Order: sequence, then structure tokens, then C-alpha cells
Amino acid sequence: MNSRRNFLFKLVASTGTPALLCGSALGQAPPPPVKLEETDPVAMALGYKEDTTKVEAAKYPLHTVEQKCTGCALYTGKPDAATGPCTAFGGKIVTANGWCAAFAKKPQPVK
Repeated sequence: MNSRRNFLFKLVASTGTPALLCGSALGQAPPPPVKLEETDPVAMALGYKEDTTKVEAAKYPLHTVEQKCTGCALYTGKPDAATGPCTAFGGKIVTANGWCAAFAKKPQPVK
């Protein structure tokens, strides 16, 4: 019976210690999002440009200048902000007037 008590005590002690040690790390705020650069490998793969008017028409024939990050469903920034996070780039900050090949028009609100 004594060995069962020792086993339970060791089990509780061993499972509680990592939680105590990680508690301070889990309480920290995540680092702020990083601005996406056009030279980023993922940005280059998706043809990201900070200015939608500078997209190569020959390379992206379906692109129009009306397509901007603010009109994309993947853009999670505020509509009136100059920049905001994009889920296509892991939450990195993109320009509101930017564009990439992952552009998906935001659905219109239902009236």
C-alpha cells in the first residue's frame, strides 16, 4: 500500500512540475506581427506586390487594379487602415493597396 502512495505522489509531482515551469513562458504576449517584404519566398511565389498597380499583367492576366488586399477575404486588417495582417502569409502585415495571386474577393454582406 505504501508503494501505491509513493507512485501517486511521484505521478502528481512529475506532471505538475512542467506545468509550473511553463507557466511563465505561456503568460508572455506573442511577438508583434512582421511586415511582409516582396522578397519573402512565399510573397515571391504568390506574386505579392505592395502596390496593386505594379503587378505584371503578362504574368497575372486575371489581375485587375481594383483587386486590393482590403477587398480580399484573406485580409484581416481594418478596412480604413494602411496595413493589416493577411492569413495567406501567416498573419504578416501587408499593405492595404497590395495584391497577390491568392486574392479571393470578400463576400458581400447579406442584406
